[in-house]
Amino acid sequence: MSVDIFLAFYFYTTQWYVFLEGMPMSPRLFKTKRFAMQAGKAWIGDELREAFTEMLKGQVESLGGGVWKKRLNANRHRSIVVAKGGRYWIYQLLFAKKDRSNISFAELTELRGLAKVYGVMTDMQVQHLLDTEEFVEIHHE
Repeated sequence: MSVDIFLAFYFYTTQWYVFLEGMPMSPRLFKTKRFAMQAGKAWIGDELREAFTEMLKGQVESLGGGVWKKRLNANRHRSIVVAKGGRYWIYQLLFAKKDRSNISFAELTELRGLAKVYGVMTDMQVQHLLDTEEFVEIHHE
């Protein structure tokens, strides 16, 4: 692999916007199949776009390692969002505040590992997850 080809696929972030070969790209937002089912049962829909906009403005709790916690549904639910590198943001987990106060340390460790995996995904891998309906894209612009 030549250096030119490698550099063409090298991503880096500046704040919340990603640059590929000097061209700014908006971050893409997804929810996992499991999160989509949980959100449907909790009647959470369009609120995810608004919550994402708030996250980009810094109105989110960082759990470290590319894992974020965001309040939803008038503070009745918590979502766990995984984003490493700023290119892909994935709503990964949803739970009711009344059922549990937070995730465990073991879950956080697993989510941090998942963030690393998501951070290096290629467009082809993301497309595969969309094609197999493991991811659902949330259009936010």
